Amino acid sequence: MKPVIAFVTGGYSSEAVISYKSAVTIENNLDTDKYDVYRIDITPDSWFHQTKSGEKVEVEKGDFSITLNGKKINFDAALIGIHGTPGEDGRLQGYFDLVNIPYNTCDTASSAITFNKRYSVAVAGFAGVNVARSLHIFKNHPISAEAILKELSLPVFVKPNNGGSSIGMSKVNKAEDLAGALQKAFAEDDQVLVEEFISGREFTVGVMRTTKELLVLPITEVKSKNEFFDFEAKYQGLNEEITPAQISDHMAEKVRSTVRRIYEALNCRGVVRADFIYNEAKDEPFFLEVNTIPGQSEASIIPQQVRAMGWNLKGLYTEMIEETLSRKKSS
Repeated sequence: MKPVIAFVTGGYSSEAVISYKSAVTIENNLDTDKYDVYRIDITPDSWFHQTKSGEKVEVEKGDFSITLNGKKINFDAALIGIHGTPGEDGRLQGYFDLVNIPYNTCDTASSAITFNKRYSVAVAGFAGVNVARSLHIFKNHPISAEAILKELSLPVFVKPNNGGSSIGMSKVNKAEDLAGALQKAFAEDDQVLVEEFISGREFTVGVMRTTKELLVLPITEVKSKNEFFDFEAKYQGLNEEITPAQISDHMAEKVRSTVRRIYEALNCRGVVRADFIYNEAKDEPFFLEVNTIPGQSEASIIPQQVRAMGWNLKGLYTEMIEETLSRKKSS
């Protein structure tokens, strides 16, 4: 019998739209000769599988199963493709742990830590990785723009602390613009990270644990046509992505060794993508953040890196599923 896989998409946040874009690519490249795949949509209103006839079948949350034509379907593994909550912040991972279904992503604790940008860079910093100076600000304990600028030097980036896709992010060059940037970020999250700007070239690189090894994908250099790699640059084509990056072997090896260290320090699993600024004056990469469920849409970077290494997406997703299933067999 073929393994039965739940491909989980949707989500509760503004990033759900990105989840559905990724879902198109993933579904087009899953090996249905090898697996029986059922798409499960998780939305704020319901968890369901939609049949070919359009019927929405509710998920039994007690054991994460569905019933089709009187037959109960249990899943051997879950392939999580949700960006944002609850798929990227550890909540769904905790649920799958409770119902004993293996999944392709980082575990509950690692997902929660990496989803929180401040905690993520703190762990990386303890592991000896270079990170920018920053302040972690909470909505219920606000800090004035003036107080922030006593601690940090302009320019700074202001980011929602939990979340991805660069939604709500701003680069602030002038003191008078900081208050507005904080307001924009707080509209997306109750926590905000204010981080000093690091000058240099921006790189992003995927890394994954396969059944055999820790595999680092080809490095991509990101050159945004906007002032920084924001939502428009990521998803509306306002950037140039060069894969593989045209960099020296020395720089490439520094980035590769750093991303391996981050993957191990944060106890990652599955495919993640880490972002860096390489400061050439200091000849060091500075870690920005890690995405534990990186985008898989046609505009996304991981598919570019997979193709650049001579692989294909069907092979990528098959390896992800096989690694996930191997943990079930060994448990």
